Amino acid sequence: MENFNTALITGATRGIGRAIAIALAKNGYNIAFSYINSDDKANELKKEIEGLGVKALAVKSDVSDFRQVEDMFCKVRKTMGRICVLVNNAGIAQQKMINDVSVEEWNKIISTDLSGTFYCCKAVIDDMLHFKKGRIINISSMWGLVGASCEVPYSAAKAGVIGLTKALAKELGPSGITVNAVAPGVIDTDMNANLSKDDMEQLKEDTPLMKIGKPEDIADTVAFLASDKAEFITGQVISVNGGFVIN
Repeated sequence: MENFNTALITGATRGIGRAIAIALAKNGYNIAFSYINSDDKANELKKEIEGLGVKALAVKSDVSDFRQVEDMFCKVRKTMGRICVLVNNAGIAQQKMINDVSVEEWNKIISTDLSGTFYCCKAVIDDMLHFKKGRIINISSMWGLVGASCEVPYSAAKAGVIGLTKALAKELGPSGITVNAVAPGVIDTDMNANLSKDDMEQLKEDTPLMKIGKPEDIADTVAFLASDKAEFITGQVISVNGGFVIN
């Protein structure tokens, strides 16, 4: 029987993506993951995943470029078979007043965070339709739900990811494919490394659970959505934010 046990996670050499790759590997998935810059971190993650007894493949790919995305999916299929779980995690952010955001910066964030998600969804569909089964999990943000001051491009992109998720869930549901989003709150990752200690402390105080989230908090949610226990959940946005945003 053709192998259908591969998960692909984009942007996985650090933070949330790395935690997701490890969590899914522990659940028995063979893991393919993309990265852009750090060959050393990619090799380290590959070895760690293989140490868990599953296959691993690192692919250098910029998800904002559809041709690179197509090449990545071809490499994964040739090496590991069709993809049954896609986690669209790759993303970039910045903090600037809108007057200071250049058109180039806007386009880069939208093309990476939103278009990259679309490109990967488009590239994986045939794999999942072949088996009438699959999981697509998109990493959005609480700012995609409520917006963040000085983060207009990022908020817009992540809101777009939520709209894409809901529409695609309706489209693919009859084919047995679920599509969900996870909207993280304040998580202890490199993306927040530019914030001062005082800023992080204020964010902690603004969170009802009075703590900053860990990458593993997101990874555990993704692992659940990828499992058979979530087979009747689709088109949903799961907020993992400690109560920072409650809708």
